[in-house]
Amino acid sequence: MPSHPTEAAPGRRSLLLGAAGAALTALALPTAPASAAAPSRARPFGRFGSPARRLTERTRYVHPGGLGDHTTVQAAVTAASGAGWTLVLAPGTYRETVAVSSARTDMTWIGASGDPRDVVVVYANAAGTPRPEGGTHGTTGSATTLVQAAGFTALGITFANDFLRTDLPGNPGTQAVALKVQGDRSAFLHCRFVGHQDTLYADSMALTAFARQYFAYCYVEGDVDFVFGRATAVFEHCHFRTLFRPDLAAAPHGFVFAPSTARESPYGFLATRCRVTGTTPDGFYKLARPWVPGSDPTAWPSLLVRDSFLGPAIDAVTPYANMRDTSPWQEQRFAEYRNSGPGARVSAPENRPQLTSVEAESVNRATYLGDWDPVLPQSP
Repeated sequence: MPSHPTEAAPGRRSLLLGAAGAALTALALPTAPASAAAPSRARPFGRFGSPARRLTERTRYVHPGGLGDHTTVQAAVTAASGAGWTLVLAPGTYRETVAVSSARTDMTWIGASGDPRDVVVVYANAAGTPRPEGGTHGTTGSATTLVQAAGFTALGITFANDFLRTDLPGNPGTQAVALKVQGDRSAFLHCRFVGHQDTLYADSMALTAFARQYFAYCYVEGDVDFVFGRATAVFEHCHFRTLFRPDLAAAPHGFVFAPSTARESPYGFLATRCRVTGTTPDGFYKLARPWVPGSDPTAWPSLLVRDSFLGPAIDAVTPYANMRDTSPWQEQRFAEYRNSGPGARVSAPENRPQLTSVEAESVNRATYLGDWDPVLPQSP
C-alpha cells in the first residue's frame, strides 16, 4: 500500500504484544472454547495431548522450550507436508517468519491456552527492510505469516508485526504486514492481528481467484490501511482499534479499510456486528479508502459496514477518502447500513451511501461465503 506521509513514529513495541489484547475482554465477547485441562508447566498443551500422548497421527506440537515436536512454527509447518494437519502451539512468543504453502491444505493452528495473548507469532520486517541478498522485502515480503493454502483455520493465536517507524527513520517503506492470507476457506477465530501500517492483508492467489475468508471475534489494530486486500472477507463480531499517531500534527492519522476487490468479484469486505474504537482525537480516522493497485488497474473496491458501532475516532462527516484521485471513492462499491455510534452519524448524506432495508436483507455472511459455512475447529 502507498505509504502515508509521515516522519518517525514513537516506539510502542511493548504495547503491541501486551495491553492491546485486553480490548477483547472489554467487549465482553464470547471466549474461545474452554479447555478441560488448561496448559501448565507439566502439560503445556492442555487438553490437546502431547508428543507422548498424540491424539492423531496428523497432529504436531510446537513448544519454544523443546517440549513439543518442534520449537518453531515454521519447522512444524515444513514437517507437516500434505493435507489435513493440526499444529498445537504452546503458550510462548515465536519470533520468526512463517509460510504455509498452497500444498498444505486444510491445516489448523490451535493456541493451546485458548487466549490469543498467550501464543504470539511475531517478527519485525517492513517493506523497506533490507534483505540479506539485496533489495528490500516489499509489502508482501514483510509479512510475519504468509498463508497460501486453502482451508486454513486458526484459533486463539496472535499474528503480529512489531516493526516501528523509528526502526527505519526516513524510510517510506513502513508497510509491515502481520498476516497475509490468500487461501480460499480461511477462518480465523478469536485471533489478534497487531501492527501499524498494513496489519492484515486479506488477499487471494490471483486476480481470478475469489478467496473467501472469515474472521470472527477477532481483534485488529493498526493505523494506515490496516485491513486491506482483494479477498472476499467477512468480519463478524470483530474489534478494530485505531492507533494514535503523535508524529502527525493533523488528521487523518490513518484508514481502517482499504479493499482492492477485483472487478469480477461480486463481494469484497463485509464488517458486520463489529466495533471500531481508538485513542485518537475525534474524527482523526477515515473508515476506508479504495485501493486500486498498479497490478490491477481495473479493481473495483467493495466494502459494506453494517450493524456496527463506529466510535468518535471515525470522521463522521467525511468517512471516506481517495487513495488516488483517478479512483475516487464515490465510484467504488462502498456502503453502510444501520451503524451506530458517534462515527456513524449521517450529517452529510452524500458522503455516506446507505443500503435500503430491502437491499440489506440479501447481503450477509451467507451471501459472501456461499456454500462454505465455517465452523470452530474440533480437538485434534
